[in-house]
Amino acid sequence: MKPLQFLLSLLISLFVWVFCILIAIPLFLTGIIILGLTLPFDRRRRVLHQYSCFWASIYTWINPFWAIHITGRENIRPDTPYMIISNHQSLVDILVLYRLFKHFKWVAKAELFKIPVFGWHMALNRYIRLDRMDRRSQFKMLKTAIRTVEQGSSVLIFPEGTRTADGTLRRFKEGAFVIAQKAKVPIVPIVINGSFASLPKSSFIMRHRVHIHVTVLPEIPVEQVTAQDTKALAEQAQDLIQQHLQEA
Repeated sequence: MKPLQFLLSLLISLFVWVFCILIAIPLFLTGIIILGLTLPFDRRRRVLHQYSCFWASIYTWINPFWAIHITGRENIRPDTPYMIISNHQSLVDILVLYRLFKHFKWVAKAELFKIPVFGWHMALNRYIRLDRMDRRSQFKMLKTAIRTVEQGSSVLIFPEGTRTADGTLRRFKEGAFVIAQKAKVPIVPIVINGSFASLPKSSFIMRHRVHIHVTVLPEIPVEQVTAQDTKALAEQAQDLIQQHLQEA
């Protein structure tokens, strides 16, 4: 990259990150007010989650380096609880998935809840914590996720467990599929393509415009979910996402 281009990318990146941090506190305080006003009639915190979708979307709307395209949003039916799964290419994937403006509780690593403001807001939403190194936390996550789905909220998991290191799809772990089978709910696979290049690894400087495509695939119905063992179900879902990535 030429020095002038690098300087421009650096300045734009700094503006984006500073802007995101500065507006976080007033947005968080607004979220507390929204929760206080809606909690008596909104135990699942749907209104707060929709506000969170708006908050996250602001960050994607103001970023000149990201162009996000979403198709298949209609495949997530309103008022139907799902096990939602997605491949994981980048740190920005969750921001992109908020752009669906669909209700879900996402499973996030415990460290994220410790981040000031952003982690506090995640806790207000009652998103689901997971310490990947603690086996008891894994069992607690499964139990909490099953209860969450049974109460009517969708749960979102990245079944690869962590983001890809090289852009290729990692093997799916079986936890999400155990939840779907135990709760007897359909699975909605989502394909994210292009976000791997949206934020360079080990860098916060965004250097070129990236088109991020989000495709919500048709659901895997309950009959198929409960008719297979978890390993076969995980392989089926992974094949669906892998095939779509290859066709893109």
